[in-house]
Amino acid sequence: MAAACSNKIIDVFWHEGMLNHETGKGVFDSGTDPGFLDVLEKHPENSDRIKNMVSILQKGPISPYISWQLGRPAQVLELLSFHAPEYIDELVEADKQGGKMICAGTFLNPGSWDAALLAAGTTLSAMKHILDGHGKLAYALVRPPGHHAQPKQADGYCFLNNAGLAVQLALDSGCKKVAVIDIDVHYGNGTAEGFYRTDKVLTVSLHMNHGSWGPSHPQNGSVGELGEGEGLGYNLNIPLPNGTGDRGYGYAMKELVVPSIHKFEPDMIVFVVGQDSSAFDPNGRQCLTMDGYREIGRIVHSLANKHSGGQILIVQEGGYHITYSAYCLHAILEGVLDLPQPLLCDPIAYYPEDEAFAVEFVEATRKYHKEMVPFLKGT
Repeated sequence: MAAACSNKIIDVFWHEGMLNHETGKGVFDSGTDPGFLDVLEKHPENSDRIKNMVSILQKGPISPYISWQLGRPAQVLELLSFHAPEYIDELVEADKQGGKMICAGTFLNPGSWDAALLAAGTTLSAMKHILDGHGKLAYALVRPPGHHAQPKQADGYCFLNNAGLAVQLALDSGCKKVAVIDIDVHYGNGTAEGFYRTDKVLTVSLHMNHGSWGPSHPQNGSVGELGEGEGLGYNLNIPLPNGTGDRGYGYAMKELVVPSIHKFEPDMIVFVVGQDSSAFDPNGRQCLTMDGYREIGRIVHSLANKHSGGQILIVQEGGYHITYSAYCLHAILEGVLDLPQPLLCDPIAYYPEDEAFAVEFVEATRKYHKEMVPFLKGT
């Protein structure tokens, strides 16, 4: 393979200390042993998923396009740009006491807090790398994930909102407007909550229609959650019908996401990726394949070229199929690099799709946005 062009490099920020977050075994993500199962599965958010993501970038065909950068832990003071002090104090105290279940499925065990600090600091380093002009494409390959973590509470395997911290750093460093495009299969409720009342951040989340799942996740991710005050209209939820695949996601990107980004005109784009929207993920009910992820990456690349000088911070979130998540990550990065041909074939390849329901939903949502979102009226 020819050497990668200097303008087609992704700086990947990573630290192996994030593997020390142990989430245990049990019935799916519950941590419970019912006593009648011979084999207990690992918690879906386990280190194996990330090990495969690291290895496919190190050894896969995309490796010539990757430049590895060492992550670092965040300082507690840095966390206060997004999170409330009392919430951080709660996490620090839980760590001192040997850990506990913070909320359903979300376990702070020995080593977890250090891993969370590494995830936050590594994401901040990736954003600073872009802000300082050292590169245009940076990927924070981090765990534990973060986009469900709200300013005052944990949620959905997330303790610290890595993407939210990076967005705030961009604003504090002089960026006027930041757009967040989140394709994890679950609503990026924590990031949305953090910027729900500002018009400086446009949060766009494409997720399955899962609704609220309890006290830690009171938001339902509906199209009606648009933001409040100055932020009215700057939180765009796209709860795609369950079973939406490549064509449905592509249609939503082109008809809803692209026009909103063009109208907003951000000078920084944060691309929040979760491969749990794949057709074979145990934690989602969508049907994306590598082709779909690759196309989404290309669309984000095009948006960045038009609005943010090509600058994209990519932040890792979910993705729980140990093998296919790594393949889908490879496809996302191929798309973001705008490579002319796929580098890696899909090992599963074909999944049948009927996008009619998704198209109908997108059309209804577009009409709703034109009526209810002030900055999109008339588009």
